[in-house]
Amino acid sequence: MRRAYRAKRKPMSEINVVPYIDVMLVLLVIFMVTAPLLYQGVDVDLPRIEAEPLPPEEDDPVIVTVNRDGELLVSIGTDPDEPVGASEVVDLVSRVMRNSPDTPVLVRGDEQVPYGRVLDTMSMLQQAGVPQVGLMTRPPSDD
Repeated sequence: MRRAYRAKRKPMSEINVVPYIDVMLVLLVIFMVTAPLLYQGVDVDLPRIEAEPLPPEEDDPVIVTVNRDGELLVSIGTDPDEPVGASEVVDLVSRVMRNSPDTPVLVRGDEQVPYGRVLDTMSMLQQAGVPQVGLMTRPPSDD
């Protein structure tokens, strides 16, 4: 009587996880390398030619001013009186955008204010639903 030789097999419940760990480590390295290359920004349509004054609009523009101290002032057709908080800026501008979506929105930042503060303001305006934000400057001849 001859006995058939049977190979000893591992049960199917044991899965070799080493290849999965290798794949996960490779993906981790890829994400660690590419993450610093990604950046966030605020979309701004800047002209590629010398800027000319904007034509007069029917609606008065909303002007958000960032003063030398980094405080925000909102002007909706009038001169701003008192600084307002970030949540108030988003609230005021979003109400204007709901009522009149074509209202131009401009940011006027003091030249001493850090660039990041102006970008934060533009990001707040984007949250308020503003499709385009203009930056106010003065002509080089004004001193």
